Amino acid sequence: MNKAFYPLLIAQFLSVFADNMILFTVIAMVLKLEHAPSWYVPALQSLFLVAFVLLAPWVGGFADKYPKPRVLLAGNLIKAIGGGLLFLQVEPLIAYCLVGVGAAIYSPAKYGILPELAGHQQLVKVNSWIESSTILAILTGMSVGASLADYSISVALLTTIGLFLLSALITLFLPIKAPKILPAGWKIVLFYHEICSFFAEPRPRFAVLGGSLFWAAAASVRVIIIAWAPLVLLTKDTSDIANLTLFLALGIVVGAAVVPVLIPLEHLRRARYPAYMMGLLIIALGFTNTEWSARAVLFCMGAAGGMFIVPINAALQELGQESIGSGGAVAMQNFFQNVAMLLSVGLYTLAAAQHIDPVTALWGLGVLLILATLLLMWRLPESVTQKITPK
Repeated sequence: MNKAFYPLLIAQFLSVFADNMILFTVIAMVLKLEHAPSWYVPALQSLFLVAFVLLAPWVGGFADKYPKPRVLLAGNLIKAIGGGLLFLQVEPLIAYCLVGVGAAIYSPAKYGILPELAGHQQLVKVNSWIESSTILAILTGMSVGASLADYSISVALLTTIGLFLLSALITLFLPIKAPKILPAGWKIVLFYHEICSFFAEPRPRFAVLGGSLFWAAAASVRVIIIAWAPLVLLTKDTSDIANLTLFLALGIVVGAAVVPVLIPLEHLRRARYPAYMMGLLIIALGFTNTEWSARAVLFCMGAAGGMFIVPINAALQELGQESIGSGGAVAMQNFFQNVAMLLSVGLYTLAAAQHIDPVTALWGLGVLLILATLLLMWRLPESVTQKITPK
């Protein structure tokens, strides 16, 4: 593997770790308030995602027009400023939204740089490393952030800011490559044409919508667990909830490690099997009532999720590199997956407001994931050599 990949692996781990430290620090701030509204935590995550949607037409081209290591640097600095605003006690919804802006800039460069560092044969493998470390950073960041915030909100925020700055420093060790020459024109119009060109073929369409489906389900599970664990497992604080989801990380590491052998880019259609399994396991989580059974289900759910998302990401990056630019393709995926996440979290927020219990929400989510995967498989060829036969 290219040695230049390792600084990226470390930098993105620190950045994602800090992203989730800051989320659970803000959650702890909200939980310490008296009579905090039930919609506040889902609203925090929703505002974070809004930046990915609104900035999608610009951030992809930005990541392709300028050296991607410098784009990673800029994204981290903006996140650090958002953390500083939280430390200064600016309204959390506003400050955390700025962290989302930094993440929206960071993501297309993070995934878009992978085809520059790895060839076709290594792309699934480096994606498995990135996805494993990303999910591990999400879950460990949640756990450390919740525990540190229970001790001291100020210490947690200062630690988070320091990690963003350290990640920014490490990106200076990444190689600078010639940026892509982009067509002139209105960014929104160009973005629309890029979407049309991608959706005209089944593999790019599946890569974009499959990633959206995965992250919508993951975001929903993440929010539902916050309500489900205290109700069913009688957990008492945020660190207990965060520690429970660490088993997702172990599963994703295992799933991402084996997927380069099981699902090569030439057989992307095989990704439907772990997607079906993920849906069934979400349903099964609703039937668990002990801590260890929940951990086992979450572990298997993570393994299925890792096997689903890794080949999808690799396919998207390669297809984007060959056409509109890898940064633009990732920004497009971010647009659709964050719209899907906003809709899924928003629907759960609406359901919670109507007093739908989290167990029922898990069952409904699992069924929807299976049905949506069946729909996405329509007309997707079994291998890259197969053609779509018109009906």
